[in-house]
Amino acid sequence: MEHRYFGASDKQFPILGFGAQRIVDEHQCTEEEAIRIVNRAIDEGITYFDTAPSYSDGQSEERLGKALRHRRSDVWIATKTHDRTRDGSWRLLEASLNRLQTDRVDEWRLHNLVTMDDLEQCFAKGGAMEAMLEAKEQGIIKAISVSGHTNPEVQLEAIERFPFDSALVALSAADHFIYSFAHEFVPRAVEKGVAVIGMKVMALGKLAPWYEQALRYTFSLPVATTIIGMETMEQLEKNLAIAKQFHPMSDTEQLDFLKEIIHLATPDVLRWKASEWMSGEWYRRD
Repeated sequence: MEHRYFGASDKQFPILGFGAQRIVDEHQCTEEEAIRIVNRAIDEGITYFDTAPSYSDGQSEERLGKALRHRRSDVWIATKTHDRTRDGSWRLLEASLNRLQTDRVDEWRLHNLVTMDDLEQCFAKGGAMEAMLEAKEQGIIKAISVSGHTNPEVQLEAIERFPFDSALVALSAADHFIYSFAHEFVPRAVEKGVAVIGMKVMALGKLAPWYEQALRYTFSLPVATTIIGMETMEQLEKNLAIAKQFHPMSDTEQLDFLKEIIHLATPDVLRWKASEWMSGEWYRRD
């Protein structure tokens, strides 16, 4: 697989990363199968693993920890805090370390900042950023990250306020049409040396009929890696095959693809950007 630099650092990752949200009972993936899938991913060269304490009440982290306990030095683990306070974030990190069976995580993210108010809370006195800076100073984390699905203006403001190492953002082809991180966020992030990690590639399954094109679209962007949620070995093998054969989309291919899927630019499909969804708690789990 093609490898790319992680922002301004000398670290490199394969273009295909592993989203561990789905290796849980909720997605009909057993613990035994989850461990098999994760080990197969590592054997095939995947080194970037993303999880969060809110994914199935910690089950994602727990299973990832069991799978990686003997291969910790082979991988990069990113997890998150959805708490906006210092103390709450520290409690989440301590629980994450316990479930992941490790004394450190490589990357810690502010989980899905939806509004400017979310950002203000994190940067306020006693906010989550204090926990992140303390954890980095203590060597518990290496990289400080931010994530978002909804409004690229929030993540743009975040990287102007602080030199985040990375940003995990929605970069499906369907996201191309409205509040586009690809258009509004990625160029500035690249300019500032912030590693961009793509997510929401399949638009919650809506892009499944265009599976290979969907992956190629996101891989063709200036991303450090792209995380794909995988709950079966079949999905992993399919994603690996596409990643290994990847060649960038031409401008003509991209335009033809976008014409085919423009009808998907609706609130029902792009739920993470729809105002009726933003006020709920659904995004904490996604």
